[in-house]
Amino acid sequence: MPTAAAQRYPTLEFVTRLQVEIDSPLELGQAAEGRRRFIPITGGSFSGPGLSGRILAGGGDWQTLRQDGTAVLEARYFLQTHEGDFIEVTNTGYRHASPAIMERLLNGEIVAPEEYYFQTTPRLQTASKNYDWLNRTIFIGDAERMPDSVIVNLFAVN
Repeated sequence: MPTAAAQRYPTLEFVTRLQVEIDSPLELGQAAEGRRRFIPITGGSFSGPGLSGRILAGGGDWQTLRQDGTAVLEARYFLQTHEGDFIEVTNTGYRHASPAIMERLLNGEIVAPEEYYFQTTPRLQTASKNYDWLNRTIFIGDAERMPDSVIVNLFAVN
């Protein structure tokens, strides 16, 4: 077993803040694993020390609302940097809170982010030489649900 001095712990480095604009959910209904919904992504922007640009319309967030009150999320969309490079995002995560808070979130109300858990594990892929480091970096997303957008503060795990 390694000694305490030999242990290494990961650190987080802020990369960018995404503001993902969304449309009204499409309710698909109750399925075997839970209530299914689709949230269309209509655009947005991102800005930070590591990445800046716009979020392209046409993506979406596939959600399963489980019996235990957890929303299981899988969003897929494209970014375009200010230099014109494309980045594909696959962002999975969980959002959960008390039943009353979850109901407020599902109704599109503003809820303080400290009242619920909303964390993601984004995977970024690109063919860009400028941003090749994205293809081999693990990211954590600290997210917040707004009435017409989702904010994701993206951190690289070092």
